[in-house]
Amino acid sequence: MAQTVSAPRVSAPKVGAPRTSAPRVRRFPPVTRAAKDLLADAGRGLGVAIRATEPGERYAAAHLAALRAAAALLATRAKPGRGRLGNAWDLLGRVAPDLAEWAAFFQAGAGKRQLAEAGISRSIGAREADDMLRQAAEFLDLIEARLAPVAFAG
Repeated sequence: MAQTVSAPRVSAPKVGAPRTSAPRVRRFPPVTRAAKDLLADAGRGLGVAIRATEPGERYAAAHLAALRAAAALLATRAKPGRGRLGNAWDLLGRVAPDLAEWAAFFQAGAGKRQLAEAGISRSIGAREADDMLRQAAEFLDLIEARLAPVAFAG
């Protein structure tokens, strides 16, 4: 004869009672091979930007590196088929609201990147290109730190 075992009854914690359960551990989605590749491409893109001698080339390469870093995070965190479509910067602001300022910054520079890629970069000075390079490097570090716990574990 089978014996039935009932689950222990657990009551809600009393107000003011110390919490005895372990803190919630945040679960990250797995980092895909594509996301890892995009992150590596972003790092190589920063190298191209550092070596570029023309401000327009440096600006475009740095901005593109930031775009690839954003794509790496989106490849890991975005849910396909949900919400309205938009560019990567719009989507980044929705998927990671705490990165909305970064998304706005890089979205504002997208037009200049496109001009620079088309060879029309007279309006991009050395200082602006260097600023973009620094911002892209900082953004890449931020994205790597977010993905590192799961991307490079074990």
